[in-house]
Amino acid sequence: MTLDATDLRILQLLQENAQLTIKEISKQINLSMTPTHDRIKRLEQEEIIEKYVTILNKKKLGNPLVVYCSITLDKQQKNHFEEFEEAIKQFPEVIECSVVSGSYDYLVKIIAKNMEAYNEFYQKKLSALQSVAHISSSFVMSEVKNTTVLPIGNLKI
Repeated sequence: MTLDATDLRILQLLQENAQLTIKEISKQINLSMTPTHDRIKRLEQEEIIEKYVTILNKKKLGNPLVVYCSITLDKQQKNHFEEFEEAIKQFPEVIECSVVSGSYDYLVKIIAKNMEAYNEFYQKKLSALQSVAHISSSFVMSEVKNTTVLPIGNLKI
């Protein structure tokens, strides 16, 4: 699918505020409501827009601790990767998990109420996974930038 400047502007507006109405978007892009609606539906159908979400304040909800864990599995075998990934998907404390290259296999982002809650998660869930050989935890002291907005302006049209 080829994106034009209008599509990119729609994407930028929706990233900044997914609650904008078709009317509000159409006004900002100088297009009538029906073509604006059609463009948004096409972006959804093409899965350029994957979903609409609400971003919650983790501190106000009682989970201010953010931890990044570098995890190495004991064996580099397909079944170990599959078992680990299936298990990690079941942990609500894990909010991101990526397979990475380098000296470890996964980078996992975890939120917790406090250090005690993280330690309990670490001991009872994460380190209890049989395929895990090594875990290195890094604790976020301050978030300098935390965004879900992709750099639309850098895309070539």
